[in-house]
Amino acid sequence: MNAPTADRRPHSFSRHGITVEDPYAWLRDPGYPEVKDEAVLSYLEAENAYFEAAMQPHKALTDALFAEMKGRIKEDDSSVPQKDGDYIYWRAFEIGAQYRKWYRKPVAGGEDQLILDEPALAEGHDYFRLGAMSVSPDGRYLAYAIDNNGSERFEARIKDLFTGDILPEIIPDTLSSLVWTSDSKGLLYGIANDQWRTDNARLHWLGQSVESDIELFHEDDEGFRVSVGLTSSEKWIVIATGDHVTTETWLLPADNPTAEPLLVAARKPGREYEVDEHEGTLYIRTNDTHPNFRLVKASLEAPDRWEEVIASDPHFYLTDFTLFKGFYVTEGRQDGLDQIELRDYATHAPKRIPFPEASYSASLDDNPEYDVTKLRIGYESMVTPDTIYDYHLATGELEVLKVQEIPSGYDATRYATERLMIAARDGTQIPVSIVYPRDLPRDGSAPLHLYGYGAYGIAMEPGFSTSRLSLLDRGFAFALAHIRGGDDLGQQWYLDGKLDKRTNSFTDFVDVAKGLIDLQYTSRGRIGISGGSAGGELMGAVVNSDPDLWGAVVAHVPFVDVLNTMLDETLPLTPGEWPEWGNPIEDKAAFETILAYDPYSNVSTQDYPPLMVTAGLNDPRVTYWEPAKWVAKLRATKTDGNMLILKTNMGAGHGGKSGRFESLHELAEEFAFILWQLGVAD
Repeated sequence: MNAPTADRRPHSFSRHGITVEDPYAWLRDPGYPEVKDEAVLSYLEAENAYFEAAMQPHKALTDALFAEMKGRIKEDDSSVPQKDGDYIYWRAFEIGAQYRKWYRKPVAGGEDQLILDEPALAEGHDYFRLGAMSVSPDGRYLAYAIDNNGSERFEARIKDLFTGDILPEIIPDTLSSLVWTSDSKGLLYGIANDQWRTDNARLHWLGQSVESDIELFHEDDEGFRVSVGLTSSEKWIVIATGDHVTTETWLLPADNPTAEPLLVAARKPGREYEVDEHEGTLYIRTNDTHPNFRLVKASLEAPDRWEEVIASDPHFYLTDFTLFKGFYVTEGRQDGLDQIELRDYATHAPKRIPFPEASYSASLDDNPEYDVTKLRIGYESMVTPDTIYDYHLATGELEVLKVQEIPSGYDATRYATERLMIAARDGTQIPVSIVYPRDLPRDGSAPLHLYGYGAYGIAMEPGFSTSRLSLLDRGFAFALAHIRGGDDLGQQWYLDGKLDKRTNSFTDFVDVAKGLIDLQYTSRGRIGISGGSAGGELMGAVVNSDPDLWGAVVAHVPFVDVLNTMLDETLPLTPGEWPEWGNPIEDKAAFETILAYDPYSNVSTQDYPPLMVTAGLNDPRVTYWEPAKWVAKLRATKTDGNMLILKTNMGAGHGGKSGRFESLHELAEEFAFILWQLGVAD
């Protein structure tokens, strides 16, 4: 079967005196978010048919990988039960089920109660995702939100847990948490507007029509997004608004949500802060004096007058804090490694919880109650399966509650993990987390898979993956590149990979690959790479700059048409994304910077490595036409005969197919492509 080709239709635009040709602009259906253009659909369907034909000879390998991955999953798995008020809650899969069921039982004793049945809700839909869910303070009502097409416009519903009835009121287009008032009679939420932006916080009273819901807060800045939440004590409702660099927070009494909201501190460009409350004192995490944040406190009477509690530290990145009745917890990273510290309200002196490995991921887990004597903690590393602990405050004991079970077996002694530092071209030391079979030859002959993201200040946690074992057991090393653009080494690490420093993320990734070659973990052309969304942008940039390094590339929902997207303020995310990428509409320098690295614009006449690309027709984050245009241009421009395949999920969004086995099958396809292209025998 021949690869499909897309028509080239003359189209260009000019900005800041620069003209850009875009012959595949027609692949954006003018009726989006509805996609009905026959030429567009015909091209996407032709690409899907070509994808299936290309992968068909490797179906046995895909099936084998899927069977391996599925065999490592405990099908009837369940979470560790956790007390919240008068009930103990947990969730569980049944054998063969794609989705979970959610349960509770009274602390005082009684029968298990099924409170939410995801498989039943998903029945008849090709896609299903549970969004926000929240039980009312009196334990009677469950508010939950579902998405059945991948568009991330959720429909919120309310269930009476005492009777099992679904209340008649249905709230469409929600895109937020669902927060109850303290009397269990009101529900706060936010809806997405026509541009998929949550610019509001609304109040629904039970038993009243949704049309009569009250807008409590409205945000006029189209770049800001509004969220709703609760303080740890559940005395205050938190309404926060912000973009990627600036925040502003308002508080409402949870027992009087229509009261005049209390402004904590007016927005200042570049200042981020988040708020919690303990016994009338506000605690605030903020980056007002240093990128690594500090903790301050203030009174409710003067919430914008801040007193320092924990000073900022260039070596400690304060990522989060959680208030409990008798103590509080700070989370952060010391030189890139997760740390959890307990502190008392009187002295604020830290007591750090020790962890045994040199590289790991650790954080607070599910801790819904305010007054506790133990903390639920999650821990894993690249060789240690996900482990749930209770940390007992009185003794300091870490009690193991659950270790991820791998039914087909797992022997951690067969693998080794390291944390490396590899120099980038500007001398910056880039952390790399790597795991590999203990018998991996260190002569450059082994294949290696390298994963990266490097955007939005999102760190790559060195966690455990059962699916990854399918590569390790075939002789691969697997590495995570903690490149700039994430916040792996602190907020400055993030700042050094965005806006006019964006290309640091790309060159860091390339330099990590070259460093791993120098260390003889692998060799040029023996490296498979993957990334999604902004990580897909990373894939697009590095195949343009260093195509011969890679033996196989997988780009999931790749953000590769950056310039066009940032120039289109009608798209859902664009105004809120300008602080991350720059505003090329108003800023010529930003236009030139983006144009210089934009993967789609910089496709050139050269050989490219084998590429597998995915998209989602209903994706509101990276619109389907970005990967479609990129693939079309690559087909028409590249000079090699290497495989290039595009799969568009016609009934899904940004995350691909839903359901634990459907998504696992897509991962098996990805691994099969990598093994095929790297010539690794099964």
